[in-house]
Amino acid sequence: MASFVHRIEVHYTQDPRLKTRTDRIKTLGFPVDELHLAEVYTIATSARDFTRDELVQIGNQLINPVVQEFTVDEATKPLFDYAIEVGFLPGVTDNVGTTARQMIEDFFSMKFGDGEAVYSSQLYFVRGRLDAGALQGLAATLANPLVNRVLTKTRAEYGQAGMDRIVPYVELHELPTTETVDLDLDDAELARLGKEGIMDPRTHQRRGPLALDLTQLHAIRDYFRTLGRRPTDLELESLAQTWSEHCKHTIFASAMDDDVPNGLYKTYIQAATNEIRLEAGDKDICVSVFSDNSGAIVFDDEYIVTHKVETHNSPSALDPFGGALTGIVGVNRDTIGFGLGAKPCINIYGFCVGDPDTSVTLFRGKDASNPVLPPRQILDGVVRGVGVGGNCSGIPTPQGFCWFDNRYAGKPLVFAGTVGVMPRMQGGRKLHEKAAQAGDLIVMVGGRVGKDGIHGATFSSEVLDHKSPVTAVQIGDPITQKKFSDVIVKEARDLGLYRSITDNGAGGLSCSVAEMAKECNGCRVQLDAVPLKYHGMAPWEIWISESQERMTLAVPPEQLTAFMDLMGRREVEATVIGEFTDSGRCVVECGGKCVMDLELKFLHDGLPKKHLKTTFTRKTFPEPDAPCPDRLDTALLAMLKRRNLCSTEFISIQYDHTVQGGHVLGPVQGKGRVQGVASLTKVVPGSKKAVGLSQALFPSYSEIDPYRMAGAGIDTAIRGLVAMGIPPSGIAILDNFCWCSSDEPERLGQLKRAAQGCYDFAKVFGTPFISGKDSMFNDFSGFDAEGSPVKVSVPPTLLISSIGVHPDAGKSVSMDAKITGDLVYVIGETKEELGGSEYFAMLGGVGNEVPSLDAAAAKERYTRLAGAIGHGLVASAFPVSHGGLLVALAKVAIAGRHGLELTVPVPDGMRSDHYLFSESLGRFVVTIAPDHKRAFEQALGPDAVLLGRVAGSRLRITATTLLLDTDIRDLEKAYKAPFGGY
Repeated sequence: MASFVHRIEVHYTQDPRLKTRTDRIKTLGFPVDELHLAEVYTIATSARDFTRDELVQIGNQLINPVVQEFTVDEATKPLFDYAIEVGFLPGVTDNVGTTARQMIEDFFSMKFGDGEAVYSSQLYFVRGRLDAGALQGLAATLANPLVNRVLTKTRAEYGQAGMDRIVPYVELHELPTTETVDLDLDDAELARLGKEGIMDPRTHQRRGPLALDLTQLHAIRDYFRTLGRRPTDLELESLAQTWSEHCKHTIFASAMDDDVPNGLYKTYIQAATNEIRLEAGDKDICVSVFSDNSGAIVFDDEYIVTHKVETHNSPSALDPFGGALTGIVGVNRDTIGFGLGAKPCINIYGFCVGDPDTSVTLFRGKDASNPVLPPRQILDGVVRGVGVGGNCSGIPTPQGFCWFDNRYAGKPLVFAGTVGVMPRMQGGRKLHEKAAQAGDLIVMVGGRVGKDGIHGATFSSEVLDHKSPVTAVQIGDPITQKKFSDVIVKEARDLGLYRSITDNGAGGLSCSVAEMAKECNGCRVQLDAVPLKYHGMAPWEIWISESQERMTLAVPPEQLTAFMDLMGRREVEATVIGEFTDSGRCVVECGGKCVMDLELKFLHDGLPKKHLKTTFTRKTFPEPDAPCPDRLDTALLAMLKRRNLCSTEFISIQYDHTVQGGHVLGPVQGKGRVQGVASLTKVVPGSKKAVGLSQALFPSYSEIDPYRMAGAGIDTAIRGLVAMGIPPSGIAILDNFCWCSSDEPERLGQLKRAAQGCYDFAKVFGTPFISGKDSMFNDFSGFDAEGSPVKVSVPPTLLISSIGVHPDAGKSVSMDAKITGDLVYVIGETKEELGGSEYFAMLGGVGNEVPSLDAAAAKERYTRLAGAIGHGLVASAFPVSHGGLLVALAKVAIAGRHGLELTVPVPDGMRSDHYLFSESLGRFVVTIAPDHKRAFEQALGPDAVLLGRVAGSRLRITATTLLLDTDIRDLEKAYKAPFGGY
């Protein structure tokens, strides 16, 4: 425990964020006049004390002297009515505090010892008259009780002394021992063991979910009976991590009904890719698929690019900031861990949350305890988490989306993806290939191990309820990760200092070491060697903890000295924790005792096979009964204000999308700054090629027709890249299934049809799946305000991400209308398909006709359009998607701040509003210069329908009568209104 504690408070003389911060709190309903903020640094040491002069020097390093001042061991004294201090609970990762500590160590050329640290906190000064309830509510908005400590004082209580000096030091009193677990239980007790975890003999509390079902527990019991002994707690926990749905994807791997004996993954996802690659022959763009941490395609003759998209749903529900931050830095590590190490060069994101303007009264506890965080707090947290992860890592984040539906209020979906780049060859080695060898040393690099992240994998394989463990919450440290990322990818890899690498993600060391051990058939680990954040952790905790910023490498003994010297010079902690063997076993020792000794075959392949049964019932939903309006001006303005169609620029401007210098087409485009659906980034200096990225999901279609929902996602993700000029032949895709209640036959029936859709549409388009991830239990189980049980499930959600290499970024086109007089076309056919559409949702209905697609005809059309773009015939292109043709036309006009004068060919018998708001697939809005008319129409044939021209400052649309005539400025105002105050 620290003997010397000092407190430095940094505050603004003129706070540039005061108005924004205050306005945000006001919009939440708190009667606050002003909300000032001071940053607090608590310095706790025991071996040495800092003098007053040294503390002043430290304070001067922590401020911007132009706009900030600081106090040392004295209270900041602005005018205020209440003070609220928010810091981290003991053991929670404190990135700001860690960075401040490193700054002090560098400045004074010293090192903090064990138990010494710098802790950061935020001190809010509130001006305004708040009653006790409002003050408590404000404190709850500023903090998350799972990770934060909060201290509130009135001005009188604050007095001259100010806030208390708090050192959130971790003190553990557990003995580092290993227990054995009795599995000779009846089925009821076995089931409880699987659901709630092992009973701790000291605390008499369950440790948290193993997420093992009865069949799995029976298999484990039978295995240990053959060994004549009970499993240790570490062995049982290790099996639970390895066999978890999160890691093994048991639902996708299991036989299903009578027609899918090999499981959904092999039958539909993997089979589609294998068949596409076989048909492509020497034109196959794939390099590595499904076998590594990411998938990879050819970039050019010298480089490959990788892509992976992960989900971090359950942690983000508990701590949105930490969950999203951990998600993005975790998928960065998937890139670093691909092959022998790819350089992360692009980040992407996706957030599915409840309406941020609504409040949620859901509780994990029956007595209205442990409330679910409101959607706005979740949105704010996940946005900030991805931003901190990408910005602090120096990785551009140009691409992403938000989708709002109150069915995500119980459990949000948080997608995080990373693209990497690496040479194909180096020193005669193919860098995408790796393999540990017996005799190689197991080296862990990066952060230390703590209790944060325990049961993360098993927790994510379960329904979110009141037993969800706080230890599953993690907060990533991008600065630590940036250090080892650079030294691995830019130095150690090319020096040939290791043979294999992977990240410590789900399951921590238990999964990373055991997975790598398959490469050579064995491993032996010394847990005593693993560096810890604090003393007192039990062996099973060390083994399965998912504490962040760690990689595991296989280092040949002859390279160890050079490797460790390099890590030391780059200030990256690296520790030898064992060796790889060819014993066929995973052996773990601690305190001189063997605490785990399992056959790798049982650990990886002993999981019992399941045979799942499905049902599927086609549902009928209400059709809107509103009449067709004579004019659509009001309807369009209302559509542009819908959360799923409006601008989310407030997110884009928080993310650096130009770092690394490869920006071509970014998140917002045109003078009007409209959200694009795709981005284009150069990743190899000097190359004219660039990486295009797009994403699509249609959760509003899934309950109506999951097969067509999958097709819509694939088609739209592909069209996002085609609109920039990337041909379908250069595009690969990724799948992320986020399903609900996947132990119910009806939900599995929907899943099966969505997987069939993935196979059929990917095959026709010729776009292979190169990577994917599924999350099968996105449900919240808890209580409402009256204490009644309630279950909230997300809509079955499938995110399709696309990646493609643009042959010449200089010929790419953006979405905005460019020049007065340009011609405006719609490419593709519009049909009366509004089931699940945004227009029907606005009218209060759902509908039943989800868009269909002739994928073969669409592929031919896309190839011709990409060719026209490559030949310079196109000024702008934008895919028609959510909201239909009229919304797409409005966005093209807003982006260019140019009016459009158009005549639309509404078919006989179709309502004009249905025509203009239909979400039929396969369509684009394209503008071209008039002198390219003949060549363009020859290239596209009858698929190109001329609507009119770019003209004036109004969007004017006629059919047989005038349908709409609205000023572009009014459209832009409506489009940007919903999040204008963020």
